[in-house]
Amino acid sequence: MKKMIIFLFVFTLISILINNKNQIVIPNTAIRFRIIANSNSTEDQELKYEIKNKIEPGIIKNLEQSKTISEARSNINNYIPEIEKQINNYTTDYNINYGNNYFPEKEFKGVIYPEGEYESLVITLGNGLGDNWWCVLFPPLCLLEAEESNVEQTEYKFYVQEIINKFKN
Repeated sequence: MKKMIIFLFVFTLISILINNKNQIVIPNTAIRFRIIANSNSTEDQELKYEIKNKIEPGIIKNLEQSKTISEARSNINNYIPEIEKQINNYTTDYNINYGNNYFPEKEFKGVIYPEGEYESLVITLGNGLGDNWWCVLFPPLCLLEAEESNVEQTEYKFYVQEIINKFKN
């Protein structure tokens, strides 16, 4: 019985290590981007995506020349007034927070986004009680996700790893 327990423990440990070896974890130095809808009503969810589609291209363009995280931070801070200007065209209350914000753990196409407090740009619409849309601004994975929506999981993981390696300090 004792040998069986030891065998199962070792087997479980090896399985965990093998499975985790193939996972990519976004570095803690990443800057995330999140838009939280007022509620889960169809109208509020549509508004979230409408605002996302309106401001995301400008944010991505603003960040595409950022080679370091400090350049990305500066570019985000400088772009917040433009985001406010664009959201002011809608009749909704909102809050923009650039700083450390909580994110639950996510897994998307084999890439692990761990739970925790992360540097991020968060736009909360109304009460912020609805589902959210999110991506990683730096390294620029938002752009990858926008361009590669139909890409296979392995291809996505390869591209993500390539981008992460490019922006490692």
